[in-house]
Amino acid sequence: MKSELSAYILCGGKSSRMGEEKGLVTFQGKSFLQWILEAVFPVVKNPVLVTKNPSYGVFQLQMLPDLIEDKGPVGGIFTALAHADSDLVLILSCDIPKITAEVVCFLLDKARHEPTRITFLSDGKNDYPLIGVYPQSCLPFFQKSVLNGELKLRQLVESLPHQRVELNSDGISSIQNINTKTELIGLS
Repeated sequence: MKSELSAYILCGGKSSRMGEEKGLVTFQGKSFLQWILEAVFPVVKNPVLVTKNPSYGVFQLQMLPDLIEDKGPVGGIFTALAHADSDLVLILSCDIPKITAEVVCFLLDKARHEPTRITFLSDGKNDYPLIGVYPQSCLPFFQKSVLNGELKLRQLVESLPHQRVELNSDGISSIQNINTKTELIGLS
């Protein structure tokens, strides 16, 4: 029997701007990934890490390499959807250390009201499709995009049924993604 929800954290990527593996970067005494896991564990007990980097083994969670390498976030989401045995798939990037359980629950609540649409967060200016919930029904579209080399995530998401959920000003800082050492230093 299918479960309602599974969670996948995309730990892939080259991390070229950060200069080191982003999910393992330390922020306020814990790795980015540890912060994200603390926000996810109240909702999903067994999130899966989409990565082939053995360094993530310290988290003792299932690790899943991309089905087709070097296809960016579209490839990571394709891998997660192909692996998931749930109707809804929570997707999070590994570079959002300030994410909170409250924000994750808010996103899931919105997704459950529109279970056939991709649901992702927005701060009103920027959209965050890597903080989103994807219905299992998206799998063939992601597979086709990966196989055709059409790897622009925003373009793909906007071509499918979706809903953009805007956070209020209190929640916006929790979805800030950190790509560089300079951004990390500026993080409060």
